[in-house]
Amino acid sequence: MLIQKTKCISERPVLRKLADRLFSSNVAEEAKLSNGRSVRLSTGKLARFADGAAVASLGETSVMVTAVSKAKSTNTSFLPLVVDYRQKAAAAGRIPTNFLRRELGATEKEILTSRMIDRSLRPLFPVGYFYETQVMCNLLAVDGVYDPEVLSINAASAALSISDIPWNGPVAAVRVAYIDNEVIINPTRQELAHSDLNLVVSASKDNLIVMLEASGNNLENNKFIKCIEDGVAECQIITKSIERLQSVAGKPKREVQSIAQPDEETRTFLKMLCVNKLRDIFSDFTHDKISRDVSVSQVRAETLEKVRMNFPTADPAVCSEYFNKILKEIFRNLIFETERRCDGRLLTEVRPISCEVNLQRPLHGSSLFQRGQTQVFSTVAFDSPDSAMKGDALSVLLGGLKEKNFFLHYEFPPYATNETGRAGAYGRREIGHGALAEKGLRPVIPSNFPFTIRLTSEVLESNGSSSMATVCGGSMALMDAGVQISSPAAGVAIGLVTKLDEEKNKSFPEYKILTDLLGIEDYLGDMDFKIAGTGTGITALQADIKLPGITMDVVSEAIYRAHDAKKHILDIMKSTIPVARLQRKDNWPVTEKLEVPVHKRSRLFGLGGGNLKKLTAVTGVQISSLDETTFMLFAPNQTAMTEGKELIDKFLEEEKEPELVFGAIYKAKIVEIRETGVMVTLYPNMVPALLHNTQLDTRKVHHPSALGLDAGKEITVKYFGRDPVSGKMRLSRKVLLGTASPVAKSLNNGENTRKSS
Repeated sequence: MLIQKTKCISERPVLRKLADRLFSSNVAEEAKLSNGRSVRLSTGKLARFADGAAVASLGETSVMVTAVSKAKSTNTSFLPLVVDYRQKAAAAGRIPTNFLRRELGATEKEILTSRMIDRSLRPLFPVGYFYETQVMCNLLAVDGVYDPEVLSINAASAALSISDIPWNGPVAAVRVAYIDNEVIINPTRQELAHSDLNLVVSASKDNLIVMLEASGNNLENNKFIKCIEDGVAECQIITKSIERLQSVAGKPKREVQSIAQPDEETRTFLKMLCVNKLRDIFSDFTHDKISRDVSVSQVRAETLEKVRMNFPTADPAVCSEYFNKILKEIFRNLIFETERRCDGRLLTEVRPISCEVNLQRPLHGSSLFQRGQTQVFSTVAFDSPDSAMKGDALSVLLGGLKEKNFFLHYEFPPYATNETGRAGAYGRREIGHGALAEKGLRPVIPSNFPFTIRLTSEVLESNGSSSMATVCGGSMALMDAGVQISSPAAGVAIGLVTKLDEEKNKSFPEYKILTDLLGIEDYLGDMDFKIAGTGTGITALQADIKLPGITMDVVSEAIYRAHDAKKHILDIMKSTIPVARLQRKDNWPVTEKLEVPVHKRSRLFGLGGGNLKKLTAVTGVQISSLDETTFMLFAPNQTAMTEGKELIDKFLEEEKEPELVFGAIYKAKIVEIRETGVMVTLYPNMVPALLHNTQLDTRKVHHPSALGLDAGKEITVKYFGRDPVSGKMRLSRKVLLGTASPVAKSLNNGENTRKSS
């Protein structure tokens, strides 16, 4: 039948032409990196209804990314771009472990990867493109060797490049590792596990850097910069491959509507009303965040109202956007003109800092870090090793941690910015900021710390750089809790403002770098470059860039500016708490080892684990198994440990058994008849032991009732110790039948009696 259909199509030219287009339109390119590893890109075979679709492969890992953008613009003044990256269990040959056995809501790993892809794509959309756009990453196959995250950026870049969606790409991405003083591009999962650096670089052509995301093991600045340079160079190979793909399979781009502006008369009138007032506001160094925002809002309202009265036909939304443009120009121009910022600081100056520790005595550790009008309250809580955060099987396969004994939760309530809002699940921003701060502190945490550490950071006031304030406050809270970190860590955000100078015709605009970013400088600036680390190196980095790319010179200068700022911040932190607390607090948790013989484990656990539940509920003590006979006791404090040990002694004493002699004969009471034998006890409160049918008589016994045995009767048995594996009693009645017996032990009166078979 299939042959017949094929033949039929071949006889019809129109259908044959359609079939050739459908089944033979795949276009592929290969980007061979310097280390011999190749990134393969293809399009035209899958998901052809999408505006753009591309597949990127490395090794046996393949990712398909689609891009779709609506034809009608939204009413917003920003790009509504949504990036969805989802880990597919099927791609790794797995079945999800949840009760529905299917993928559910986005995990933290998926959210962080989606944010990374978004930050690589968003800066390259043209100004004024406000069309709803969605990028979806579909994992086709995962080999467990190469990670699909970086491939998703490259596939998304290819999908947008070949589509008709206006986009100033391509952009390419590589992952960089640093092992034994050697830079490795797109490392395997095993190589990355031994690396001192995990860096993702996204770059466009002409060596412009679009996005950076990194965690490092306190890597030195010069080595870090070298890794970025090598990563950018490798990205150029992939961008050229995407350009070749675009030249063959690319669609003509849509026309982008220019941003509407008021007419010249309205623009002149609007400028006359607001320019001087805005300059005065941004030149008044007495303003804080709230008063400055209020003043700008008043000028905006007054200006737009006068424009409305004098130009009734002018579009209020268009006039408001033009006001924003003027506001941004004045703010940035003042920085170039005066070399000072809106709060009076020099370009390299850090805001005033104050620190406190041990604010709340019941807490294991606490700190309050204030930098300008950014205030963060950090707390540390210790718990048992069983409380470590476990990773799901798929995340572990894709390179995630199997479990984390240190994790950080970042909270950003609405009152931190004088707003109202719902209190509930964490948003993507909170998850991203928390993950960045956690990466900044993880390298300084001791690997052999006996407890699970949860660090909570609550932003009480925010005026920029709250994630980096979390690193500073978190470091002090850990030291206050007595965690012997290898070195204090701090973080700072570096900003950027650019000014296009057409006369000088520079390849990159004139720029100013701002140390310790303010909230308004982030909003009206071109970069939020967050760096965390110790006084000697870098532990985490995240660069959010609003331009189509920045040069390596800007990145290098930002890194060294951040290094100087970190040293300044660390000096202030050390004046508050120079080293980690050596003397433990009274509320520190404690651990002890407990030895329990194999045959007594059931008494410790209780029926259905009832004893363990009671122990935790009453005293807070938790028990975890180290091996067959050794257990680890965890208690929130020494008092709880003492109470817990007393309760454990009661559990074991209640079932305390007399010392049984190997080879001795005892009276046993039958408590239950079973098909396989009889359950007997040798002393009161003993857990019944099975006397198997094979040990009841010298003859073959199919059921104990054949011997006239019944519950309540007493029989004589011989004790042969306990099974070394299971701990169960080994008893026999058969060996006593027909032979002279040795002296029997009577548990009732303690006297020796002569027994006969």
